Amino acid sequence: MTTVAIVGASGYTGLELIRLLDRHPEVVITSVTSEQSAGKPISELFPSLRGRCDLVLEPLEPAAIAAKAQLIFTALPHQAAMTVVPAMLTAGRQVVDLSADYRLHDQAVYGAWYEPHKNPELLPEAVYGLPELRRAKIKTARLVANPGCYPTSIILALKPLLDAGLIDPASIIADSGSGVSGAGRSAKADSLYCEVNEGFKAYGVGGLHRHTPEIEQELSELAGQSITITFTPHLVPMDRGILSTIYATPARPVSADELVALYASAYRDEPFVRPLPKGQFPSTAFVRGSNFCDIGVTLDSRTNRIIVVSAIDNLVKGASGQAIQNMNLLCGFPETLGLEGLALFP
Repeated sequence: MTTVAIVGASGYTGLELIRLLDRHPEVVITSVTSEQSAGKPISELFPSLRGRCDLVLEPLEPAAIAAKAQLIFTALPHQAAMTVVPAMLTAGRQVVDLSADYRLHDQAVYGAWYEPHKNPELLPEAVYGLPELRRAKIKTARLVANPGCYPTSIILALKPLLDAGLIDPASIIADSGSGVSGAGRSAKADSLYCEVNEGFKAYGVGGLHRHTPEIEQELSELAGQSITITFTPHLVPMDRGILSTIYATPARPVSADELVALYASAYRDEPFVRPLPKGQFPSTAFVRGSNFCDIGVTLDSRTNRIIVVSAIDNLVKGASGQAIQNMNLLCGFPETLGLEGLALFP
């Protein structure tokens, strides 16, 4: 059995890691941490875990945590992970980091969007943990930077088009709507029920969202040239899920049938990406609680625009499920192990 620790277990991604790992036959959770709730059983914070995971939350002491686990998930806020990850690596542990601290390769870019990086020497080593892009590198990594939720939905939606050179890279527009759990569990006025219920709003408008450089970094690598996109996120009054609608101009004449066939071929062997038949488009309702990404594609012949729609659960394929998918690759387990569950519907 592989022993794992969850650093920052009192948030939604920590809870989701525990929920999914509970069904994993090759893993045992040996440590969970929380600075604010240290000394309390995790099941006191999340009664859904009662009787299945009653571990007592510990304060974050990197050496002590590393002594208890072979692999460590760091589910800490951005800028907090980089204060503890080096110690975990020095102790010889593998780390899957769910924050943004190691996703960006360029320390200047990270500094522009966050703050100066405390250990930039690790940035070239960190492997961007989108298995559909970096599977081989993930298998041999010691530090995996788990992707953001919005980037996952957009990159997977555009990968076949960029691989095939079928779109003008300068024409990409992405509109994405996310459930409120994407804002985390801490109390924020913008996330209160009365602020969110019966409302639908854009935020981070004008290229201000911090996922923008991450999306552009990975799309640029796929395209082999620098890409700048228009990305607008939206807050949707639901618990979880992301729906992204992406528009791009074809680089040559193409039909809807060709596009559908392209996606079916590109993702034929991917266990968690489900291209939909012609004329069908995804809904967050059909991926809720699962590690799937559903994708539909068509051509708007009137405007000559390719339209791609993708749906993921922001807490699963957009965070904790993808982190476990990465763990499976690191540990040599079947990639789908512990992640086979279907969506919760209705």
